[in-house]
Amino acid sequence: MAKTKFGVSIDDEIASEIDELVDECADLGASRSEIVEAILTAYLESDVEHGSRVRELIICRRKGTL
Repeated sequence: MAKTKFGVSIDDEIASEIDELVDECADLGASRSEIVEAILTAYLESDVEHGSRVRELIICRRKGTL
């Protein structure tokens, strides 16, 4: 499968949580990128309406309720 690289900015708190996951998956040698890709894959393969759910998450995040 081809890969596309692109940069993203995330809150320091989220980066810390991802780093914790990297530590928890040390035996797998998982990188931040691999963990973020796994999270996105799980989300995108879920049975939710992605467009409306992403909109809802963005609104909640901007309001500070997420």
